[in-house]
Amino acid sequence: MLDIQTLRKDLPAVVAGLKRRGVEFDEAGFRVLEDERRTLQSRTEELQAKRNSLSKQIGALKGKGEDASAVMAEVGGLGDELKANEVRLAALQESLTAFLRVIPNVPRADVPDGKSSDDNVEQRRGGTPRTFDFAVKDHVDVGAALGGLDFDTAAKLSGARFTVLKGGVARLHRALGQFMLDVQTQEHGYTEVYAPYMVTGECADGVSSLAKFKEDLFKIEGRDLYLIPTSEYPVTNFMRDTIVEAKELPLKFACHSPCFRSEAGSYGKDTRGMIRQHQFDKVELVQIVHPDQSVQAHEELTSHAEAILKKLELPYRVMLLCTGDTGFASARTYDLEVWLPAQNAYREISSCSNYEGFQARRMQARFKNDKGKTEPVHTINGSGLAIGRTLVAILENYQNADGSVSVPSALAPYMNGTTRLEKA
Repeated sequence: MLDIQTLRKDLPAVVAGLKRRGVEFDEAGFRVLEDERRTLQSRTEELQAKRNSLSKQIGALKGKGEDASAVMAEVGGLGDELKANEVRLAALQESLTAFLRVIPNVPRADVPDGKSSDDNVEQRRGGTPRTFDFAVKDHVDVGAALGGLDFDTAAKLSGARFTVLKGGVARLHRALGQFMLDVQTQEHGYTEVYAPYMVTGECADGVSSLAKFKEDLFKIEGRDLYLIPTSEYPVTNFMRDTIVEAKELPLKFACHSPCFRSEAGSYGKDTRGMIRQHQFDKVELVQIVHPDQSVQAHEELTSHAEAILKKLELPYRVMLLCTGDTGFASARTYDLEVWLPAQNAYREISSCSNYEGFQARRMQARFKNDKGKTEPVHTINGSGLAIGRTLVAILENYQNADGSVSVPSALAPYMNGTTRLEKA
């Protein structure tokens, strides 16, 4: 949620920032609510001051033995108006909060302007795409030949956009999750956590706008619970309604979980294979940091996600998202895109975002600064990595002419020494 104090002090800057991402801020609607709040608050403060003054008069009159009933009646009338004002102020505050909760974050100044992914800016590349001396197959054909990808059985069980993994491919999928967690916890200082796969509507609204994106989630019928689209939802909410000391920051968590997405509006896109699924696994990285450290922490977390691609020797590139492609809650986002030879293209495998204080204000996640005052923490998160898409990248980049797939050397210890997946 945007900082209300920034809106009050520098509304034109916020309006201009939102316009960069194609959002027209309702200035008139905001000013109506804010002007009424300011007027009512000013009147309330006047009444409180007057009541305090009259209360002193009552004490003085009683001290002199004089009749204070008229003044007491006046104080009673003020009390009635103050109570009415308190009720109206609370309602106004709710209206302001509801107004702000559907407004996206303001992009940082160094986020490039643009309308879509076509305007994202490449930052760097890692690795070189392999040159094949045989006809490259996509992961669907490679996995099916190995007897490891079964979309027909998955469709019988659950419908489209699900996959059953078998044999060595299932083992490779499991190995990837363990490998990713070990790298992040043993080399990069993250604490491994295991979190619920369902969260309340309040938690879902804490990391993004539930009102705007409810259709993207799977709702549990009859309950205020949603299947998580990423473990960012439960893990970031560890900090909800919490105040920590500055010395406790940063907090760094790594969580492996399944993720569930309705893929609303994506029908017709990536219908073949495992690129866009209703259920997939991911290792999520979350950092809770001091505001002064969030820019640096964002770069650090992105490098931690990159480390997985480097160790697996998968070609990739890092893209800085433009204003039109940056997510609702993010102030700045890097996408990591892995090379898929069958598509002859780079495809997203991780998004690493700096939300600054946007999520923290929604969740009331705060820390005590050096002056003893509370202020929002900054939150950063990213995939380290999406396991299904990493599996796709390995099947395509490590395929051999005979239909087998070589196992990346980094994964051999997690595969009981297996170095190659053979055709079924």
